[in-house]
Amino acid sequence: MCLLALAWKTHPRWRLLLAGNRDEFHARPTAALGHWADHPQVLAGRDLQSGGTWAGIDANGRMAVVTNVRDPAIQVAGAPSRGQLATGFLTGTDDARHQALGLLAVAEAFAPFNLLLADSDHCEYVSNYPIPRRVSLAPGVHGLSNGDLDEPWPKTLALKERLAAWLTSGESGVTALWQALADETPAADDRLPDTGVGRERERMLSSAFIRNEVYGTRASTLIAIDHAGHGWISERRFGPDGVPEGETTLRIGPAA
Repeated sequence: MCLLALAWKTHPRWRLLLAGNRDEFHARPTAALGHWADHPQVLAGRDLQSGGTWAGIDANGRMAVVTNVRDPAIQVAGAPSRGQLATGFLTGTDDARHQALGLLAVAEAFAPFNLLLADSDHCEYVSNYPIPRRVSLAPGVHGLSNGDLDEPWPKTLALKERLAAWLTSGESGVTALWQALADETPAADDRLPDTGVGRERERMLSSAFIRNEVYGTRASTLIAIDHAGHGWISERRFGPDGVPEGETTLRIGPAA
């Protein structure tokens, strides 16, 4: 993923709520959200080039989501796919804390990444940028893009604010969250981050939803898991220039 907001243990019904966008080259082959044939407990989209995922859940209500860190100055030759970090958790049996601790030993083998792992008790953040580190998330609303956890990039702040507003609104429908992920408003130039890709590209990447023929938002995802580990994951898919390509919702347990 390239942008997400996460509410952890702040809602009376939902233990975990996530809203996020995956931005990627449209030519990269991708499978839609579904149950994986080789790991039926996994509910996620799949990168068909490297075999991993950017975000997903399993049948027990565990969640994993990964973003890259945008720093073109760092190149890691022969690095494994960052999607394996999320996939390894969802296809395994470790709890989030144990998995996060174990990843610290191998984190430097990967290109720069941010990873969130959640189970019934903990939500763990792991990154290798600038050095391997782990943080156990406190209850609250957190945001992540291609920088640090809760780094105040305009689109990260905006999505966190809109998720926080939804949490306090008392609404049960999620239309407002889909609308937040569809926001194409760019940041003002004086608020753009400087990640080494140039002002024009920073501007293009500064909106929540990126509409472009070559590179843009490929999927918007909502995840809701309740305190019993039941819930759902929903994905809206987009092609070049943001053309809608389908929507899928999968549920675990009796919650809806």
